[in-house]
Amino acid sequence: MNENQVIMAAKQEERFKLCDQMELQEFPDKYLIRSVDNSSQQQQTFSVDRSDGIIQPGDTCDANPTKVSTIYGVVGTIRLLAGTYLLVITSRKEVGTYLGFTIFRVMSMKFMACNGSLSYSSYQEKKDEAYFMSLLRTVESTPGLYYSYETDLTLNLQRTFKLAKERIRKPLWKQADPRFVWNRSLLEDLIECKLDTFVIPLVQGSILKLTSQFTLKDSPARITLISRRCTRRLGTRMWRRGANFEGDTANFIETEQLLEFGGFTASILQVRGSIPLLWEQIVDLSYKPRIKIISHEETPKAVERHFNDLKQRYGDVVVLDLTDKRGDEGQLSAAFASEMQKLPHIRYVSFDFHHHCGNSNLDNIELLYDQISEDIEKQGYFLVDSEGQIIAEQKGVARANCIDCLDRTNVTQSFLARKSLNSQLHRMGALSSSECISTSDEIYEMFKILWVEQGDEISLEYCGTNALKRDLVRFGKQTLVGLIKDGMSALSRYYLNNFHDGIKQA
Repeated sequence: MNENQVIMAAKQEERFKLCDQMELQEFPDKYLIRSVDNSSQQQQTFSVDRSDGIIQPGDTCDANPTKVSTIYGVVGTIRLLAGTYLLVITSRKEVGTYLGFTIFRVMSMKFMACNGSLSYSSYQEKKDEAYFMSLLRTVESTPGLYYSYETDLTLNLQRTFKLAKERIRKPLWKQADPRFVWNRSLLEDLIECKLDTFVIPLVQGSILKLTSQFTLKDSPARITLISRRCTRRLGTRMWRRGANFEGDTANFIETEQLLEFGGFTASILQVRGSIPLLWEQIVDLSYKPRIKIISHEETPKAVERHFNDLKQRYGDVVVLDLTDKRGDEGQLSAAFASEMQKLPHIRYVSFDFHHHCGNSNLDNIELLYDQISEDIEKQGYFLVDSEGQIIAEQKGVARANCIDCLDRTNVTQSFLARKSLNSQLHRMGALSSSECISTSDEIYEMFKILWVEQGDEISLEYCGTNALKRDLVRFGKQTLVGLIKDGMSALSRYYLNNFHDGIKQA
């Protein structure tokens, strides 16, 4: 189903829509937020008391505000020692569409203080509040936040099509997969006050689209790449590793590649996540801190919970462990392999990426594919036609990891995505059986740029720098310029890990 057909279908359904533009009026005693949508919706308002943060739905005020500004969303509220802070979106950027609906990226946010009682606090309480407020300032600049006023970005295409159509009439926060709602805990007060048209689920990750559509057999084609970061074990690189007792892992991301061509829409899902053991890498000013595996009786259960959850959500799972087989990484990988032997229903493949693909030998990644090709082909991909009829379903997922689940993982996932894209284009009749996207310089270049930019964005979110090994995705080999850039990024990671990320983690 192409975007025009999705739009036409949406017009026939009563779809829930959020307020897409608001006015923030500031008064001495409260903030008043008023919808200024151009639609026929009745104007909606609510206020937040500046002394205690109490929300009052439907509140109004006849007095003149001291300040009026335009905002584009209410992210939620957070309570500190002396009061509540309201977080709002102050600027946005349109970045494309998803199923015909506009997607925005958050460009800036601002906390509005509702802590009038702070004036009665002790010196130490004021000092503590100022410290916590300095931590909140880092939240205002959180990268990679996306949203839509009309559609749920947390669900992949296959889940969207398989759920009941009636769900689109529900508020967006009720439609959303809570795993991928970045501001879920901040929305509780708004949800409790039933301010559904103001409750805006944000997704952290990456949403990229080929802005210049390419042409195959005189028909336009479009690729969209969406990465959704799970919120269950959020944190920065060295400060959040491995799994918790529930089986949630650090840096867990679901990546979906969408292809639209000739009325067909295809989707391929992959996931990544930290090795699901209990382990840590404590910052100690060394360039590469030692990895410590935590021996605990709950480890087998945590691993089992993690993979049971994946199997329930995605189907069959093939695990691609890309870590080194020597040193600390090797010990961690061996411990991972040992636990995976207890889960015979999960296919585990160990592939030392640096050993096989180091020194620009990226072609050797075919050695990995030779081991998993049957699994990947069996898992397939999701495909719908121009009438919205489901032609094929994805029946499993590849789960990749290295240590950070960034650089080696991104190279491997882009390789698997290219394999799937070729298969999809063959099936749609866009390429002959002897052709592949690498035979078209224009298409292949766009595809590689898309994956490089996606890798950079999710790397910035987790460790504060662009991804390493970008050249392997872009050119299939490491260049001198790329080596220099990787070195600079590695040094930046060292600085951020040791002197900055601890504040963000707090």
